[in-house]
Amino acid sequence: MNFFQKFAEEFKQNFIDEDRWMYLVKGLGTTLQITVLALILGLILGFTVAIIRSTHDKVCTKKGGHFFLRLGNGICKVYLTIIRGTPTMVQLLIMYFVIFGSVKIDKVLCAVLAFGINSGAYVAEIVRSGIMSIDNGQMEAGRSLGLNFRRTMTFIVMPQAFKNVLPALGNEFIVLLKETSISGYIALQDLTKGGDIIRSQTYSAFMPLIAVALIYLVIVMGLSRLFTVMERRLAKNDKR
Repeated sequence: MNFFQKFAEEFKQNFIDEDRWMYLVKGLGTTLQITVLALILGLILGFTVAIIRSTHDKVCTKKGGHFFLRLGNGICKVYLTIIRGTPTMVQLLIMYFVIFGSVKIDKVLCAVLAFGINSGAYVAEIVRSGIMSIDNGQMEAGRSLGLNFRRTMTFIVMPQAFKNVLPALGNEFIVLLKETSISGYIALQDLTKGGDIIRSQTYSAFMPLIAVALIYLVIVMGLSRLFTVMERRLAKNDKR
């Protein structure tokens, strides 16, 4: 048996026989579902925390400031310290076995909460750095036009900050996608787990694992291309 015949036989055994390719298809669907929902949750949390922290930094002084704004900033700091200081896998296990250990919860929802909360911490610091990079004159210009603080942040500061942090946000999205590969630790059949199931049935590790890696690679390359196009379009708008 030559190389091509052996390759075809291995391919048939790993993906064609018993429709094993469906493990990868179903796993990919689960991975994308978790990633998209966790991204939405992470963006909501991240932008909220970033606005609270940046507002605190701009408004509060060392000796004064709004009590609730200081309290919110303190809570955000604790959240960021805990989430960024502990491994994602440990957070996922705590979410499933500790927080929801006595409650029956959908595993996908549990994974979305764990990854979304984790991603939110990193998005928060990315967005906060973008907000703080905008010159204070932009805020003063908005206020001089009669806009209140919220509208100035929404229509003047945040659009500029978003352009500055888009590459970093794109990288965080890609990292989030790859981090979901640990979902199998709570017996969730994601893309990586699908490849592992095929490996356990065929006792062949090369093809299923390479297939999983290639699928991730194609998705990441597509996302990288998408964010590059977005950056170019935003850059063109700035020149106009």
